[in-house]
Amino acid sequence: MSFQIRVFTAILAVLSLFTAPVLAQNSGPLRIEITEGVIEPLPFALPVFEAETADATGVAAQITEVISADLTGTGLFREIEPGAFISNVSSFAAPIQYADWKAINAQALITGAVAVQGNQLNVKFRLYDVFSGAEMGDGLQFSATPEGWRRMAHKVADAVYSRITGEGGYFDSRVVYVSETGTKDARQKRLAIMDYDGANVKYLTDSSSIVLAPRFSPDGQRVLYTSYETGFPRIYVLDVTSVQRRALESQEGTMSFAPRFAPDGETIVFSLSQGGNTDIYRMNVNGGPATRLTAAPSIETAPSYSPDGTQIVFESDRSGSQQLYVMPASGGEARRISFGPGRYGTPVWSPRGDLVAFTKQNAGRFHIGVMRLDGSEERLLTASFLDEGPTWSPNGRVIMFSRETQGAQGRATLYSVDITGRNLRPVRTPEGGSDPSWSPLQR
Repeated sequence: MSFQIRVFTAILAVLSLFTAPVLAQNSGPLRIEITEGVIEPLPFALPVFEAETADATGVAAQITEVISADLTGTGLFREIEPGAFISNVSSFAAPIQYADWKAINAQALITGAVAVQGNQLNVKFRLYDVFSGAEMGDGLQFSATPEGWRRMAHKVADAVYSRITGEGGYFDSRVVYVSETGTKDARQKRLAIMDYDGANVKYLTDSSSIVLAPRFSPDGQRVLYTSYETGFPRIYVLDVTSVQRRALESQEGTMSFAPRFAPDGETIVFSLSQGGNTDIYRMNVNGGPATRLTAAPSIETAPSYSPDGTQIVFESDRSGSQQLYVMPASGGEARRISFGPGRYGTPVWSPRGDLVAFTKQNAGRFHIGVMRLDGSEERLLTASFLDEGPTWSPNGRVIMFSRETQGAQGRATLYSVDITGRNLRPVRTPEGGSDPSWSPLQR
C-alpha cells in the first residue's frame, strides 16, 4: 500500500465531508475519492532541526516548535514525543535509519537544518515515508532575514501538509481582525493584523473611532473596512505595508458599509443605505461611479464574490426573514439558497468555490455553518451564545470566526474550526477579537 493511501486513510475523519476527489502527487499521480471514515491522526516524527552554524541553535529549535504546532493544530497529525525516539538524525546529510522510526510507529519523518549567514537565514527540510523507506519529493530550501524565521517555519509546514494531504497549505498566511478592549459600555475597537496562529500582532488603526468588517484584497496587500469616525459608516481602503489609508468616494446623505473585494482586486462590492433603503452596489476601488446591483424594497447586505467573479452571494430579508441569495455579479434576478429554520447572514464564498459559509440564528443559539451552492447539505459546525462572521483559510479547509460567550460582557474572541465541525480551537490574541478576515498565502 503506498504512503499516500495510508495517509489519506489516516485522515479521513477530517477530509470526509464536503470534499471533492483529491489528487495527491508525490512519487506519481494518484486519485483518491474520500467518502467516509473516522481514524486517528497520522503519527509523525520531527527531530529538532540541525543548526549548521553556531548562531542558528536557538532559531532552529524555535522553527521546529512552530512546524510541530502548525501540523498538530490541524487535527490531522500527531507528533511522536522525542523521548520515544530510538535514534536521532545526526546531521541533515546522514542516512535515515528507517527501522528505528518504524519501531515507534512513525509514518512520516521530517528532518531539517538551519544556517545563519550574515543577514540571511536559510532553512531546508526533507520529508520521508518511513514505511516505504523513501523520501517524498525533493528537499526544499527557504531563505529570509533572521526576523522572518516564523514565516520560514510556516512555509516548511505548508510544504509538508501539501505533500501528505494533496491540498494547499494555509500556515503562511495572516488574519486582519477588529481588536476590542474596554468595558461593554466603553468598548474601543481598532484594526489589527497577525499571523494565522495569533503571533506577530500589529495594529493598523488607533482606537479613536469604531471600525468594522475588515476584508483583505486578493493579493493580501490592502484591506477594506468600515469606520464611524465621521459619525456615519464610511468605507476606507488601507495599505497593509505603509498603513496609509484613504476614504472611498461616497454620496452625501448615504451610508456605505460591508465592503468586499472582487477576485480582480480592483472592483469592490458593498452596501449603501439611502432614504431608508439598503442595496448592494459595485464600484472601482480607485474611484468612479457606483453601479447599483439590487433594487428591492428590503435590506440587502454582506455581499461576497464567487472565486471566479461571476456571482455574488448576499443576505436579504426580502422574503420576510434574513436569508441567503445568489445573483449574477452584474446584478439581476437572485435565487434563494437558504431554506432551513432560523435566520441566515454574513455569507462568504469558499475559495474552492463549492461551499458558502454563513452565520445562522435559530432557537436562541448562533451557529457557523456551510452549505452547497444550491442550499443542499447544510451542516452546522458550531453552536454557542453568539458565533458570527466566518472567514475561510486560503485552502478552504478551515473557518475562523468570532465567539461571544454568555457573561463575557459583550467581548468576543476568535476561534477556528474544520469544515467537518471537528477541531474547534481558540485563536489567542492579546485582547478580544472579532470580524476576522483571512489573507491568501503570502508571496
